[in-house]
Amino acid sequence: MRFKLSLLLLLLCSLTMVHAQSTVDHTPHTFTVQGDHFALDGKPFQVISGEMHYPRIPRADWRARFKMAKAMGLNTITAYVFWNENEPKPGVFDFSGNNDVAEFIREAQQEGLYVILRPGPYVCAEWEWGGYPSWLLKDHSMVVRSSDPKFIAASKEWIDRLGKELAPLQIGNGGPIILTQVENEYGSYGSDHAYMEQIYKMLVDAGFTKSQLYTADGPEQVPNGSLPELPVGINFGGAEAGAAQRAFTELKKYRPNGPFINSEYWAGWFDHWGSKHAHTNAANEAANLDWMLRQGYSVSIYMFHGGTSFGWMNGANSDGHGSYEPDVTSYDYDSPLDESGRPTAKYLAFRDVIAKATGVTPPAIPDVPAAITTPAVTLAESASLWDNLPAPIHSQNVLSMEDVDQAYGYILYRTHLKKTAAGTLTLDELHDYAVVYLDGKQVGTIDRRLKQNTLALPAVKRNARLDILVENTGRVNFGHAITGERAGITKQVTLNGTVLSGWDIYPLPMTAVDKLSYSSKPCSGACFYRGSFDLAGTGDTFLDTGEFTKGELWLNGQALGRIWNVGPQRTLYTPESWLVKGKNEIVVFDLEGKPGHAVRGLDKSILDAANDAAPAKN
Repeated sequence: MRFKLSLLLLLLCSLTMVHAQSTVDHTPHTFTVQGDHFALDGKPFQVISGEMHYPRIPRADWRARFKMAKAMGLNTITAYVFWNENEPKPGVFDFSGNNDVAEFIREAQQEGLYVILRPGPYVCAEWEWGGYPSWLLKDHSMVVRSSDPKFIAASKEWIDRLGKELAPLQIGNGGPIILTQVENEYGSYGSDHAYMEQIYKMLVDAGFTKSQLYTADGPEQVPNGSLPELPVGINFGGAEAGAAQRAFTELKKYRPNGPFINSEYWAGWFDHWGSKHAHTNAANEAANLDWMLRQGYSVSIYMFHGGTSFGWMNGANSDGHGSYEPDVTSYDYDSPLDESGRPTAKYLAFRDVIAKATGVTPPAIPDVPAAITTPAVTLAESASLWDNLPAPIHSQNVLSMEDVDQAYGYILYRTHLKKTAAGTLTLDELHDYAVVYLDGKQVGTIDRRLKQNTLALPAVKRNARLDILVENTGRVNFGHAITGERAGITKQVTLNGTVLSGWDIYPLPMTAVDKLSYSSKPCSGACFYRGSFDLAGTGDTFLDTGEFTKGELWLNGQALGRIWNVGPQRTLYTPESWLVKGKNEIVVFDLEGKPGHAVRGLDKSILDAANDAAPAKN
């Protein structure tokens, strides 16, 4: 009887899902520009969109986030496509699981939302190397984001493959995609219109509808990045009073006839390690949003829901003159829907503005289950990094991660010093953070973030072993620094001006931390720590990493995000769908680990911690 009842429930669920999908309108429609506005099937249509990114949201939660978008009054979702996620190795494409961007778009349509697609191939997005796959950097002669034939060929192969996934989902084919962006804010990078024309043609050749393509730039950069045959969107923030009026006044100098769309309305901001958590002016943002909507202009809120740059996927900023500001794992962005998908005061304010400006009452706001706490777990098992090194690569000169076909994680450089002299060790150029050891003893750190590249070495005996353990803290995703963003030691190592050679290089991508040799033996320094906890029921939680120094955390084999006691982030968002009833396993890698430390799950995030803050107590 119990079996028959379960079978009946399963059948009913299946029929419900089929019905839900069958009610989606797959009739081909038209989406065009009419004068200063857009038109859907010939009738004026005001785009009210919000940005969300499929890799930053667990797949199990996509639909819940779309429902929240509808409940705020949005009619469209804007989404980047991340080349590095979908083509992790040349010619190897991955559209499965959380990388299934086509399913992300289909689910948006099932929830009654249109989609603005932003396929790049460059996306910025505070994402690792702006979405470019690291393997492009193996060819040292390739110039990304340019007309370099090698870069154009790689981009075309990617866009052609993406077109097979997504071109059928355009509105003219009965799908939800109404607009597709050409490149991304190119005007803030350069003015090579021939390059932009190549990307434009690439998208058309891949099946994206010519009349639904557009470019987007800051208002002042429109002449650099736009194409005369395409509509223009402008990107700007709303934290200052009157920002929207000023931005559109600037746009009208170049495009007086429209259409008028704020293609990125920055309704928050992102965080760097060692800086403060962003808090933006919600009142001014709501006022600027209200002004745009009442003009009849279209808008896309960046971000409506930021989510999380899980694992190694945070990007970094640089001014092109040596600065380096890596982003934290959280992409909360001070957005209307917080990192865990919960509505904020800003969400309620924007919802009210949209309803009053459009005269449309949105659906009720869905309930969100409360976050849970999890018991403190002392990570009693450990494994020393030094006891778990892979086979080395032998090279006279240092090699970057890309040179050895590595994308993310750590890399270890080892050589033996032929002289006994003390002196200045110089890493040229370090990307991004190094711990230096002599004969197994840590003697210092070098941090690109602090514009460091040297360390004074003490006198050592002849043939002393020099180890340099380097972390890729996130490749720069914005500005001209992107062209040389290899990870590791990217040029050379010198001691008192003499180039050091004869290296053993150990790639450490850390993709299989569950297969290390753990024991109860205490471990200090660069160590992996493992522990587990049991749950009777699951829910969202926030793992407090305040007892650790710098490294990475894995939950049930998935890389959750980075740890760094410089703040401001101290908890890692842990989605319910990544927890299981019963045993859950945590692994932490800490560059300066000590035995006996614990992790606990809190029912709220800590994204504004002071540096070296003490861990919270439940």
